[in-house]
Amino acid sequence: MVPKNMFGDYLMPLNRLKVKDEELYKKYIKKYEDHPKRTKLHQRKIPKLDCLWNDVIHFLPLHPNHVYEALKTFEVNTRTDLLFYKVPIENLSNNQNVIYQTDKASYQGPDKDIPNKHIHIIDTQQYEGLTSIPQDTMDYYKEEIRKGNKFGMFQFIPHLFSDGEVDISNAKVINWSKKIDEI
Repeated sequence: MVPKNMFGDYLMPLNRLKVKDEELYKKYIKKYEDHPKRTKLHQRKIPKLDCLWNDVIHFLPLHPNHVYEALKTFEVNTRTDLLFYKVPIENLSNNQNVIYQTDKASYQGPDKDIPNKHIHIIDTQQYEGLTSIPQDTMDYYKEEIRKGNKFGMFQFIPHLFSDGEVDISNAKVINWSKKIDEI
């Protein structure tokens, strides 16, 4: 998503932001306080990158409209004005990049270590993004809505982690509620 207090032409990991703007860091780190198990999430180690959860930039490897439409399918009342950067994959080529991929059967929660087998190093020159939401994500939405729980929008969708800063000077800003062919 596009940060509300964005300035400059580079995205940086949250832990690097702490050094540049501690007040802004404090604002963004609060998102981990919404659930007891999430309080340890920012301390999780990422295998193969030898760094922490907040030492990398997190990317959604599919068009966000897929998430928006899935949530609408389940009649989730959601904002229509969320903005995302559409960053060319080439902009990540100077960083180490991995895909974090888990499923419902093997996921142990945000307070547990990430198993090495769930992290896959990627080559940005050969990488292709996803074109649909995983079935585990759809099942998760359905179950959490049935239970009446607050839930994460990106659960079981692979995450692309990029270790380093990312130039966004040529990135497009897209609204997740706009159909893919409207952009």
